[in-house]
Amino acid sequence: MIRLLDVVKEFDGKRKVRALDGVSLHIEKGEMAALVGPSGSGKSTLLNLIGTLDRPTAGEIFLDGRKLSGLSDTELTLLRRDKIGFIFQFFNLLPSLTCLENVALPLHLRGWKRAQARARAEELLELVGLKHRLDHLPDELSGGERQRVAIARALSVYPPILLADEPTGNLDTKTGAEILELIRGLHRRLGATVLMVTHDPGVAASCERTITLRDGRLAGDEARVPRR
Repeated sequence: MIRLLDVVKEFDGKRKVRALDGVSLHIEKGEMAALVGPSGSGKSTLLNLIGTLDRPTAGEIFLDGRKLSGLSDTELTLLRRDKIGFIFQFFNLLPSLTCLENVALPLHLRGWKRAQARARAEELLELVGLKHRLDHLPDELSGGERQRVAIARALSVYPPILLADEPTGNLDTKTGAEILELIRGLHRRLGATVLMVTHDPGVAASCERTITLRDGRLAGDEARVPRR
């Protein structure tokens, strides 16, 4: 599903910084993997490259068998739209839109009819336990509820790949555990490939696999039987 071959990413500034240095990695369809490592190790950079938000300096990335380097910006946008769901640490909800409108927005951008988009948004909000919050604004929700809305939005087209950047990092311990269990439950139910950046050892331990980056290089890759 996700394959990287000798991926390098450099950023130019006063000094050239090599954020990723020859990373090769293969994540199978349906896996749930944690991406860990110290700050500055390249985790978010790697997630952005896999999510087609940026391009590598060298090396190749394949998603679902497609080589990304051969795709135009428009083709990458369509791939990102149809194949990838993003969950961010700080939710990124539009404050002037209700929960229902936030979840339905990506569907409207895909050209869905209003009734279709509303029905799917209601279905997803019920799936994440927020059927009673359809008409609430983000400021009227708790942090955990906002993250649930963000997860529902990420799942709008049931994407085969779900990328999460510290999805529990801005939440208290109890709420973070609830969000993690929600993601794990959705992974089991929908069969999506999940890659999650985290600094939390407990979050990493709940995944089937832990991939460790250090100084932009692959420093560890451990598979385990996940907790049920």
